[in-house]
Amino acid sequence: MSAPVRLAVVYYSATGVVAEIANTLTSEAEAAGAEVRLRRVAELAPDAAIDANPAWRANLEATRQIAEATPEDLVWADAVVFGTPTRYGNVAAQLKQFIDSLGPQWQQGLLADKVYSGFTSTSTKHGGQESTLLALYNSVHHFGGILVTPGYTDASKFADGNPYGTAHVDGQGQFKVDTETRQAASVQARRVVTIARALREGRT
Repeated sequence: MSAPVRLAVVYYSATGVVAEIANTLTSEAEAAGAEVRLRRVAELAPDAAIDANPAWRANLEATRQIAEATPEDLVWADAVVFGTPTRYGNVAAQLKQFIDSLGPQWQQGLLADKVYSGFTSTSTKHGGQESTLLALYNSVHHFGGILVTPGYTDASKFADGNPYGTAHVDGQGQFKVDTETRQAASVQARRVVTIARALREGRT
């Protein structure tokens, strides 16, 4: 029996929406037979900014037990799923800083030939979900990674309507992560694991 696919779920979350999606992706990938490392990137914002939003402080405290991501987590992985809230239609600085620190691994080719995917959240509908995921995927191209998006590969994708990756609208905290978002995360997680497994078996 072959070893399980190794998946790193690496995310940044301010108020907890992205963290909740990351947990769903992790559990769904594990159910599909993957070994998963759930990792959060370091918080860069000052305490004054965090304390101005009680949900931000609560999420930071609630997720302290989750290990911070390191470059070794990506080297270890067969597949990587990045998660980020949208910041002006772009990747949050915290996740971008982590990605920008991967130069030594990129130069050695240690990030190439892995499966990559992404997920996001916004406060408003059409608030930059697609542009954020497309911006995130620019780094995948530079890595020489293999981009695996959910596409319209499952009937449920016609409900959430985002072929680029799981995305949720939280309406400034009004709309909790729901069944539709969890189903989208399930489709994405299982597709990433399936393609990563096929690629690895094909190499062997």
